[in-house]
Amino acid sequence: MGQCGITSSKTVLVFLNLIFWAAAGILCYVGAYVFITYDDYDHFFEDVYTLIPAVIIIAVGTLLFIIGLIGCCATIRESRCGLATFVIILLLVFVTEVVVVVLGYIYRAKVEDEVDHSIRKVYNGYNGTNPDAASRAIDYVQRQLRCCGIHNYSDWENTVWFKQTKNNSVPLSCCKATLSNCTGSLTRPMDLYSEGCEALVVKKLQEIMMYVIWAALAFAAIQLLGMLCACIVLCRRSRDPAYELLITGGTYA
Repeated sequence: MGQCGITSSKTVLVFLNLIFWAAAGILCYVGAYVFITYDDYDHFFEDVYTLIPAVIIIAVGTLLFIIGLIGCCATIRESRCGLATFVIILLLVFVTEVVVVVLGYIYRAKVEDEVDHSIRKVYNGYNGTNPDAASRAIDYVQRQLRCCGIHNYSDWENTVWFKQTKNNSVPLSCCKATLSNCTGSLTRPMDLYSEGCEALVVKKLQEIMMYVIWAALAFAAIQLLGMLCACIVLCRRSRDPAYELLITGGTYA
């Protein structure tokens, strides 16, 4: 392999290590975003398995920062041991990200069943007078997603809260945001959001899971390129330890 190819591989590898540092921050941000968003919807599912990919991706982001440091030092110093360690760690992280993608798809498929199993119980436990955390979560979701009830606003008629209040109205969080005089009365259904919350909650949670999947896929592709460049440099280093250093401009015999 020509000297130009080796120098190019090392240059790309150093650049990729800088990308790994940026990727570490992005992955940690994605993981934190998943945690924060799921906190708003955690009353609609009972299991925390959907957070497993987020936990893994935060761990991967932290590890990527260390990988970037090892990779830069090993590439510039042309350390055979350092490059070998770099490739092995990248391979392990790559496998981990593949696991994240697989788990993401599995849990994404389970979200709908989990929400369908829990949402009726959450709505039936709604307390609009002295709202607890679950009740506040319902109001938040209805305002945020612009929905009302499970499938539509008429679902509220089957709840304990509706039967106790006896005022033929739904929570004010069902009112369209553009209306200031809405009282939640079922006699004015045009003032209420017509779409149910179940489908929108499922869609939102699945979208969040897709963020994790796409982030893992994108950085797995970058890591493949990093492993390829590191192997090129490592193989050349094994055959000819006297090739040109990246940080010098001298010529070697």
